[in-house]
Amino acid sequence: MNITTKKTRVVVGLSGGVDSSVAALLLLEKGYDVHGVFMKNWEETEDDGFCTVAEDLADAESIAKTLNIPLHVVNFANEYKERVFSYFLQELTAGRTPNPDVLCNTEIKFNAFLDYAVSLGAEKLATGHYSRVEHTSDGKVLLKKAIDNNKDQTYFLHGLSQKQLHPALFPIGGIPKPEVRELAEKNNLVTFDKKDSTGICFIGERDFRDFIRKHLPTQPGNMVNKNGDKIGEHMGLAYYTIGQRHGLGIGGSKDSSGEPWFVSQKILQSNTLVVVQGTNNPNLFAPRLVTEPLHWINDTPLDGVNKKMRLTAKTRYRQQDQDCKVTLHSNGSAQVDFDQPQRAITPGQYLVLYDNDICLGGGIIAAAQQPE
Repeated sequence: MNITTKKTRVVVGLSGGVDSSVAALLLLEKGYDVHGVFMKNWEETEDDGFCTVAEDLADAESIAKTLNIPLHVVNFANEYKERVFSYFLQELTAGRTPNPDVLCNTEIKFNAFLDYAVSLGAEKLATGHYSRVEHTSDGKVLLKKAIDNNKDQTYFLHGLSQKQLHPALFPIGGIPKPEVRELAEKNNLVTFDKKDSTGICFIGERDFRDFIRKHLPTQPGNMVNKNGDKIGEHMGLAYYTIGQRHGLGIGGSKDSSGEPWFVSQKILQSNTLVVVQGTNNPNLFAPRLVTEPLHWINDTPLDGVNKKMRLTAKTRYRQQDQDCKVTLHSNGSAQVDFDQPQRAITPGQYLVLYDNDICLGGGIIAAAQQPE
């Protein structure tokens, strides 16, 4: 009697890019029953025709046809606006600089999309992220950095839970990016030389200020130097971020040094933008930050006995890991002291913590601080 072994079904998010294309290819080679899903997370209008949804969908359809796998198209635009975009606007209004890509992973790709994958009979969910997972003997899942450190995306995945990581597969996490493109070309995938997408879809290649102006009212205010002297006006704190150089409109002629100006502080109460001169201006650096309550992927490594721990951290994507000491507070927030002062620590962005190549979790940066 012939016994047919049922293949494990895995749903892969096909974004229309080379990374997810190769992820689907590798899953097929491993013998999975692969279904592709194209997620539409933003509704375009005539004014917002800068998001490449149509082009990306066409590429996803081409990949599915080449690999001979089903492609499902699902619209998560309402969920995206409710769970991600609303947060984006709230943070900007509060004078902070949000990172919606992190929330997109926790709320859409590994939440709404995960539910959809289960409805398709999937046991596993895969994406083209550059990261890895390791299942331990005690039933836990570790989130680990990709082999290609230049492309590692664990920064954007640090908010995932054990429930979200258990079914997750990251097929390209152990492959360098050049090899990913080689595999795509070798297997006749049309995305092999497609440019990597940057930024978030709802802004795309469009000017950030033009986009924000459609959703938030401008609130002009004073632009001052570190002494409080007015040197210009800003168009609204939401349009600027800590460490920003371009778009200030004050040039280098306001001071005899002739050095460029940078945003060093946003004061929401007085609607004031503080700027300083010089790339290495000490006002742009801080050795300490405090966070909102941290999310830990596994159990908190800091307990009642050991409330301090030496780890490494990133305060922004693509930053080299920075040595630091983490002190946990009773409410779950933390104080992080760096061995070297960090430039342009930005409230609203994420601090992500690592133990060698293991991503432990992280949290939103509340403020930069100087030692008492």
